Amino acid sequence: MSFSPSADELLERNRSYAESFDDSALQVHPTRGLALVTCMDSRIDAFQVMGLANGEAHIIRNAGGVVTDDAIRSLCLSQMYLGTREIMLVHHTDCGLHNLDEAAFRAKLEAETGVKPWWSLEAFTDPYADVRQSMERIAMTPFIPHKDLVRGFVYDVRDGLLKEVEAA
Repeated sequence: MSFSPSADELLERNRSYAESFDDSALQVHPTRGLALVTCMDSRIDAFQVMGLANGEAHIIRNAGGVVTDDAIRSLCLSQMYLGTREIMLVHHTDCGLHNLDEAAFRAKLEAETGVKPWWSLEAFTDPYADVRQSMERIAMTPFIPHKDLVRGFVYDVRDGLLKEVEAA
């Protein structure tokens, strides 16, 4: 598969988009009071999967949709400054972190760069257990004040459905 940079093409697409831009009146505070933490996987269109429109929710994405320190930082800001109260955690099937050998990855990265990564990849073997772990991290942190509306899900990339994960 050959690679060619996309930025110029996307910049042109942005100009076309801006010609009919209609969202300038959206407020910074999400209208649903919802923050969604999900994976960066390019197969997940978070707005489409959830039936959301622009301005309705904060979408926080990272590899695996894992609740990391940075996700907690974003959720803290989302709740304490921007008025969200509900959190949805959405991991998915066929994730790149599923069954990844984290130790081998880290060793290879260190061998190639000469620097040992200070962060964890958060690889996992079971997406449902991983969602439960992320739910526990939210329950344990003092930086997220509203924890009564935290729910977790696994998105199935084969059928497009969300399966709810019960807390531990």
